[in-house]
Amino acid sequence: MIVLSVGMPRAGSGWHYNLIHDLMKTTGCADAQDIRKKYGLQKILTEVNCNIGVLSARRLAMVSLPALLGNTFVIKAHAGPSPASRLLVSLRLLRIAYIYRDPRDAMLSAFEYGQRALSRGRPNAFSHLSDFEKSVDFMMAYVRIWERWMGEKNVLVARYEDLLTNYDVESARLVDYLKLDANMPEVRAVMERYRPGVNDGQQGLHFYKGKIGRFRDAYTSEQQEILLKTLRVYLKRMGYES
Repeated sequence: MIVLSVGMPRAGSGWHYNLIHDLMKTTGCADAQDIRKKYGLQKILTEVNCNIGVLSARRLAMVSLPALLGNTFVIKAHAGPSPASRLLVSLRLLRIAYIYRDPRDAMLSAFEYGQRALSRGRPNAFSHLSDFEKSVDFMMAYVRIWERWMGEKNVLVARYEDLLTNYDVESARLVDYLKLDANMPEVRAVMERYRPGVNDGQQGLHFYKGKIGRFRDAYTSEQQEILLKTLRVYLKRMGYES
């Protein structure tokens, strides 16, 4: 079986992936990096978190081979659902957990992260977000992906803000969805390891800042009005105040 941790960029998706990865490791499942190497999937599963990119039929077919051979492993994506992902879910070969965040905070985080990398001479996937308008366009693409995930069946959906402020309930939901025993000491240990505030300094566990509602201090009133106008139809459905 493949467990897919998918999420909006800069929405705690790295934290979510690592939590899922380590929870599944308590079952003795394979490490996705080992699967990538063993089955020659370096061009399909990229980066540290084994990101599959788009959920195309070709890519999912290639990662399904080790799953069909009895391996269970966790991979990551930021893409939207596809006919191929729905098929694998229906065949119980793929289990999906999706996380999102207030797009205004995610957008701010993406912009800042890209500019920090650029200033250090190591541009990343967000460094092209050179101004407010480009950041809005970038984030709107992922808001539309959020909308698509909301229409999917058999997907566990979480909000970053809920995972941060109500961790016990949200992590328990995740453990239940993954069909793990929350009373196992190994599972409890993983849940504690990823608890907010425990290991914030460890790379991959949290955001650079990760504060809720930080966009209200960072953007001008005019920019906030543009965001409200652009996102108004989505924010209430996402569970956020204007």
